[in-house]
Amino acid sequence: MTQEYEPEATRRETGEAESSRASRGWWDRNADEYQNEHGGFLGDDRFVWGPEGLDEAEAALLGPAESLKGRDVLEIGAGAAQCSRWLAARGARPVALDLSHRQLQHALRIGVDFPLVEADACALPFADGSFDLACSAYGAVPFVADPVRLMREVRRVLRPGGRWVFSVTHPIRWAFPDEPGPEGLSVAASYFDRTPYVEQDKTGRAVYVEHHRTVGDRVRDVVAAGFRLVDLVEPEWPAWNQQEWGGWSPLRGHLIPGTAIFVCERD
Repeated sequence: MTQEYEPEATRRETGEAESSRASRGWWDRNADEYQNEHGGFLGDDRFVWGPEGLDEAEAALLGPAESLKGRDVLEIGAGAAQCSRWLAARGARPVALDLSHRQLQHALRIGVDFPLVEADACALPFADGSFDLACSAYGAVPFVADPVRLMREVRRVLRPGGRWVFSVTHPIRWAFPDEPGPEGLSVAASYFDRTPYVEQDKTGRAVYVEHHRTVGDRVRDVVAAGFRLVDLVEPEWPAWNQQEWGGWSPLRGHLIPGTAIFVCERD
């Protein structure tokens, strides 16, 4: 029996094309496992901003729930479109976009009554000013080499006054090991090292890529794309949430932030 090759984890430079190809391949290969493992927590029609479990129903970062009716909303990195289902139930008109064909198949499996679009977030296939709101819960933003390009695309398809809200791994977490236990509580790397995290196969081809930006970088990216940052939310770990999700856990969550949510507006 041939033993399956485990990708090598490293830190190295990687560009837009390699990052996009790696992300599409990784999510197509791992969508089934991801939905099996996390689908119960995410629900079929729940809008969760991150592993802490902050609900949009509670946070209202896109605006009060009653204000969503009739609004055109683009969800980027939608996965199985759980957030879009929640939006549709409030009377919004969502479009769920993802790079991964397999993730969108899971969206179809659960059921949708809104458009699904398979496309790269850095080249949105929509006309200027198509949407009132855009959102992304851990989708696309951490995986692209040029986040400003992505955000300029988001700004292009938003109408004036439109809101763009996205969540990512909190940048401070990059200085700590990605471990949920005590071993994940000691600084192990420089927070200022922006070298991407890459998993590569035995030929050196990237199969997973994630890009690190500091908090300051993220703010500058938002501003460079033409947005105004109106809030930065760092969800606290709630007492009810006892699950571990990768490096997220109650132990770490009570001490350091795990998620950063950027609330931006297009003037």
